[in-house]
Amino acid sequence: MALALSAVAAMPAVAETIVVRASGPSAKGYPPGKKLADSGTVSLKAGDVVTLLDGRGTRTLRGPGTFGLTAAASSGTDSRNTLASLLETKRVRRARTGAVRGGISEGAPAPRSPNLWYVDISQPSTACVPDPANVQLWRPDIGSAVTLTITPAKGGPSAPVSFAAGDAVAGWPATLPVTEGAQYRLSWSGLGKPIDIGFALMSGAAGGLETMASTLIAKKCEAQLALLTETVALPDPAPDAP
Repeated sequence: MALALSAVAAMPAVAETIVVRASGPSAKGYPPGKKLADSGTVSLKAGDVVTLLDGRGTRTLRGPGTFGLTAAASSGTDSRNTLASLLETKRVRRARTGAVRGGISEGAPAPRSPNLWYVDISQPSTACVPDPANVQLWRPDIGSAVTLTITPAKGGPSAPVSFAAGDAVAGWPATLPVTEGAQYRLSWSGLGKPIDIGFALMSGAAGGLETMASTLIAKKCEAQLALLTETVALPDPAPDAP
């Protein structure tokens, strides 16, 4: 699909800056999705943490201090090659990739989905999808075979999805429609609490990294926003000298 690839191609090195997340005393002044002028500054108090995104990637500002956005945006390495791999829609297919064979080692970092469009079944979420006819489920632990039961939240016939041992990805069942606002509950043997997954459809319009992040924020696709933010993270900038 052209959405992901055209988005990468369209991204300038530096463009408008938006807030991805914020915490601390000043968080109310930096709601997710807020646009900031590239020539402006951000003044933070002790305990403030604000993550910003522009066409180059994401960076996290930590208070106290005042940060000039132009200087902060010019630091670090362009992340577009990494982002292109994450967004490649041709990779949204059945694959043995992106997970740990034999289970997840205790104390090891949790495996991260290799594609933004995979639906992570390990956590409840709203999943933004660019192609509702090609939805793929992804699991971080591929140590054993498992069969999911997927049930519409409003009731109706359920459908099974099976992962073979060693497989990280399995296709969404064709009998369950993927539409805007659709809600489903996933369960399987050994799972303590069912996983609720909702869907939001992405527009086919091309745009840069900022447009994509803004859409994920607006549609509350928080797991994908976190994955995008982590994948294109740049070194944290230092505050301006007093």
